[in-house]
Amino acid sequence: MDATTKKALLLLKSLIFHYHGLDDEEREMLEDAAVKLQASEEMEWANKFIAQDYLSAFERSREFLYKIFSKMSEPDRIKYLLEVWEETHKKGYVTEMETTAILTLSKDWHVEKAFLEEVKD
Repeated sequence: MDATTKKALLLLKSLIFHYHGLDDEEREMLEDAAVKLQASEEMEWANKFIAQDYLSAFERSREFLYKIFSKMSEPDRIKYLLEVWEETHKKGYVTEMETTAILTLSKDWHVEKAFLEEVKD
């Protein structure tokens, strides 16, 4: 996986976890993901991107994420959305804002129907 894809994946995860305020468990999950991907610089970039303007982070990220994920195959786009979806469930809860954000991205990436079919199984 190249550095740009790592940035996009870590931004996706970080963005969703920041929606209600990043708690310790979510921070640990992000750190684990960065270690697994050997992407500490990319994680730092994602954190700075969000911190630049927390309130507009989601809207600003949509264009960047679309550029990266739209080049991937549909199964890969769904795989990454499912990965984030499942990680939100690992912490024991999913907020409405997180769900809405993931669904919005699935629509942006033209995989909404396929993603929803995977989630409901």
